[in-house]
Amino acid sequence: MPKNGNEYDSVSRYYSEAAANVADVIPLAIPALGDQLDSDALLDGLDGILFTGSPSNVEPHHYRGEPSEDGTQHDPARDATTLPLIKKVLDRGIPMLAICRGYQELNVVLGGTLYQKVQDQPDKMDHRADMTGSISDRFALAHEVDLVSGGILSDLVSGQKVLVNSVHSQGIDHLGEGLAVEAYAPDGLVEAVSVSGASAFALAVQWHPEWNASDNELSNAIFKAFGDACRERANRR
Repeated sequence: MPKNGNEYDSVSRYYSEAAANVADVIPLAIPALGDQLDSDALLDGLDGILFTGSPSNVEPHHYRGEPSEDGTQHDPARDATTLPLIKKVLDRGIPMLAICRGYQELNVVLGGTLYQKVQDQPDKMDHRADMTGSISDRFALAHEVDLVSGGILSDLVSGQKVLVNSVHSQGIDHLGEGLAVEAYAPDGLVEAVSVSGASAFALAVQWHPEWNASDNELSNAIFKAFGDACRERANRR
C-alpha cells in the first residue's frame, strides 16, 4: 500500500523492486482513496497485498490512544484505505505481507494498541535510526531478534536469532486478537506476527525486509514465501 502525501500517492521503489525481483510478482500501487475505492472489485483482481511502511503513523483514535504530540505525521487517507482493506484481505483469504506501518495497522485492525514512542518506555531500547546518515546507514542491520520456534519465520531460515534493521519509533503495546508472535527484540518488543488460523499467508514484520532484499537471507525468504503464496492463489482462481 502506498502512503498518501498531500496531492500525491507514492510508494518507495525498494518495495516495488523487492516484490518484482524477489517475490517475482507484478507490483501495482493502490491509491489511498478511502471509501472512494471499490475495495471489493479491487480485491477480485489481486492475488496478494503488501502493506508498506510510511513516515506517517496510524492516528491514535483508531486504537483508543492518547492524542499524538504536535508535529507527528499522520495520513488519515491511508488509515481510511488500509484499515478496512486489511480486514477484507483476511476475511477473503488473500495473501498479505505487512511491513512497519502495515505491521502496526494489522495490530490495530485486530484490536491491539501501539506505543507511540517506544524509546520513552522505561524497559525498551531506542529502535530509531539516525535519520541524518546515509540511507544505507539508516537501514543497516541494527539488532538481533529471537524467532519463535514453529512460526513462519523460524521455518524460513536456520537459527533462532537473526539480525534486522530498525527504523521505527512506534511499536506494538497490546497484541491484537488472533495474532501469534513470530519474533521478539532483545528488550521484549514484539517484532513480527502472523495471523493464527489464517487461510492464506499472513505475516507482518516491524523491520524493513524490502531493503537489500535480494542479498539478505531472511528478507529474501520472506518475499519468496509471499510470492509463492500469491502464485498459489492465482493458480486457484
